[in-house]
Amino acid sequence: MLRRLYDWTMAKAAHPQAHWWLFLFAFMEASFFPIPPHPLLGLMCLARPRQAVRYAAFATAGSVIGGLLGYAIGYFLYDSIGTQLLTALHLAESFPKAACYLREYGVEIIVLKGATPIPFKLLTITAGFIGMPLVPFLLASVVSRSISFMIVGVLFRLFGAPIKRFIDKYLGLVTIGFVLLVVAGFAAATMLGGNGGKNAATEQCERTIAARP
Repeated sequence: MLRRLYDWTMAKAAHPQAHWWLFLFAFMEASFFPIPPHPLLGLMCLARPRQAVRYAAFATAGSVIGGLLGYAIGYFLYDSIGTQLLTALHLAESFPKAACYLREYGVEIIVLKGATPIPFKLLTITAGFIGMPLVPFLLASVVSRSISFMIVGVLFRLFGAPIKRFIDKYLGLVTIGFVLLVVAGFAAATMLGGNGGKNAATEQCERTIAARP
């Protein structure tokens, strides 16, 4: 079953219009969709290694534009849509911590997200909620998403054939690894900031935001 699904997805990934589906997938994931677009990007890169960097650019553009939608949800529609969305994604408990850390560190948190599995949508919605300046948010998103997707694109462009052979041989293990990565992302969001190193101002900030009606 898994092998048939993999072969079917590979065929679709080679479709001439697949890059637009990748763009849409990345757009949705940055604002409300729970599954990251990296698996689709990886499969498309496997199907056409010479187009890997181009695909990564499409994913980056889709994610940055989708991040603007997430920002708009946090800024304009947090009470009506944002709270329900974060609850549905099991990110509501992480929201106060994310808001306080974004207020304290700003673009650094968004840029560093590119090297972590923390869900990007948590940061985009939170950035809108706290009213983070739009231009720094947009520039930080471009850097973060470029790091996240271009690494995939460049690796597949350079090592596409060996990577494909590995996945073909160990498809089950790769699938398990991806599932664990998704779980780790939401776990990282839950533990965002943790309790270590908090000062009184940060703790008060979290309590204030968590208690917001």
